[in-house]
Amino acid sequence: MKRSTDPDVLLLQAVADPTRLSILRQLSTEGAVCACNFTDCCGVGQPTVSHHLRVLRTAGWVSTERRGTWIYYSVRPEAVGRFRELAGDLEPRSARTCRGARGGFIASRPSSSRRRISVQPGG
Repeated sequence: MKRSTDPDVLLLQAVADPTRLSILRQLSTEGAVCACNFTDCCGVGQPTVSHHLRVLRTAGWVSTERRGTWIYYSVRPEAVGRFRELAGDLEPRSARTCRGARGGFIASRPSSSRRRISVQPGG
């Protein structure tokens, strides 16, 4: 299967993993967290945590800040905003009924008029 380059797909794929979701939850409650402090929340080793942090960073979910020899991670507000917009696009709307190609009736939703905003992966 071909890998997507759509930033929205990357954003959603990154948060779909339970370990990465745990990392994001910890970041959202604690703010900036040192990379060495994620092993307790996730129940995995440091190499696995590093992999998941890289995926989150590549997808644009987190930013990094070097403090001496340590790297601290924070949730990017732009990513949270885009996630909310994507979730908002999934709100139920009134369905319109129209005739399908085979004569049956199908429901369709009006297309969204919301502007698409791309979250650029950050560092």
